[in-house]
Amino acid sequence: MTVTTAFHEGTKILKNTKMRALFVVIVVILRVFVMSRAAEAEIIDRVLAVVAGQLITLSDVTAARDLGLQTAEGADPVRGILSKLIDRELIVTEVDRYAPPEPAPEAIDRETERIRMRFPSAEAFAAALERSGANEKQLREIVRQDLRIRAYLDQRFAAAQERRQALMDDWLSGLRRRGDVVDLYLSGR
Repeated sequence: MTVTTAFHEGTKILKNTKMRALFVVIVVILRVFVMSRAAEAEIIDRVLAVVAGQLITLSDVTAARDLGLQTAEGADPVRGILSKLIDRELIVTEVDRYAPPEPAPEAIDRETERIRMRFPSAEAFAAALERSGANEKQLREIVRQDLRIRAYLDQRFAAAQERRQALMDDWLSGLRRRGDVVDLYLSGR
């Protein structure tokens, strides 16, 4: 049987009305299945800002709030925490330029335990981690960065205790002006 003969035989089969109806039904079912899979696609996370190439997502804001790492003031708590996370990322970028010493593992353990103790039970702590899409390793990395920030700020602003906050505010304003920040958050979305 040649290819042409096989093609003609296949055409004859499709001309059969029952076979054609079955073929159409199968095609429709496959299309519906494929389209429904596309409709089931979900948004993994929402990018709220990009700071020096680092994404800040809604999950980051949720984690900071739920784990008590940041507090929100004002009418829009997402905006309040996002602003703090933007500032934090600008500071982390600056800290990375000067590389203060790494915090001791015991210090990271101690700070992580302080966060854990904010919750009434281990289950509540685990639920907060799960709700925010974070895990213990990610939390330890946040704690490590916070300790590095603290060491850097203590070193940089050690001599100006009485004016420390004003100097830090001016320094942070300069980071904001020079920083590469794309703020994508619009409240009410």
